[in-house]
Amino acid sequence: MTGERPSKLRIWFAEVRAPFFTASLVPVVLGAAVAWESEGLFDPLLFALTLLGVVFAHAWTNVINDYFDYRSGTDPVNKNRTPFNGGSPFLVAGVLAPREVYWGAISFFGACAAIGLYLSYAATYWILPLGVAGVALGYFYTSPRLNLAAMGVGEFAVGFGFGPLVVEGAYMVQTGSFSLAALLAGLPVAFLIGLVLFINQFPDREADGSVGKNHWVVRMGLQKASFWYAGLMAATFATVVALWAAGIYPVWSLVALVPAAIALKAVKTVLDKYASFRELVPAQAMTVQVHLTVGLLISAGLIAAGLL
Repeated sequence: MTGERPSKLRIWFAEVRAPFFTASLVPVVLGAAVAWESEGLFDPLLFALTLLGVVFAHAWTNVINDYFDYRSGTDPVNKNRTPFNGGSPFLVAGVLAPREVYWGAISFFGACAAIGLYLSYAATYWILPLGVAGVALGYFYTSPRLNLAAMGVGEFAVGFGFGPLVVEGAYMVQTGSFSLAALLAGLPVAFLIGLVLFINQFPDREADGSVGKNHWVVRMGLQKASFWYAGLMAATFATVVALWAAGIYPVWSLVALVPAAIALKAVKTVLDKYASFRELVPAQAMTVQVHLTVGLLISAGLIAAGLL
């Protein structure tokens, strides 16, 4: 880092990876859209608090995992950092102290917990076990106490946590009840956020493998992982069609198939450039874009069906 030192606000904005809070926005919007389409219910205050709580949980997850990755030695040895992967440059560069990052994470956890307690009072107490499950998945993703990523289940944990779990929670806040349809509605989002994590692990493979963080890209190797990326992307769009056929999505939600054109470009890039990490950056960006657009278009279809 050269030149003028950035402000603390800008440092923490980057540390929490605020531009990637779309991963929190999409499942909250989707859960609220399912509640609107099926029950005709929408409380804007409860929606806003749910979104804020999930964003705080997301920030907690990002920051506490940066802390664990730094302590494990993953981030300091990573030479393939891009805007989408590689952990916190601020810990490695000494801009933020480990203790500062740790207590920052605790602060985000506290804010998330406070909102969760309020929602359990204002909406339904079932929000508490869902919230505890989500926070635990975030903590144990790279915690030395369990380390889901090293066990090879980190992708599933992230997919479930930022997919069906949050979609169901957002639905329950609006309706006060459980819905299997809401849980299933989160499956395409689960696939896509899992793919965001999966492709970001390509450049991290060497560094992660050197410290025993044996996620699936480390286990399979880059070429085989590129085939899995393509297959899972196809499965995402097949799931959208299957959920429409099952009556969970209305026909309007099939507009979510439109971003398949972007997905195809991402797949082609991954299959061709899987070992060239700088050339993978456009595919990383397109994967984030597909996650955002598919999730919001499914939601738009549900909202339209609820209005008609």
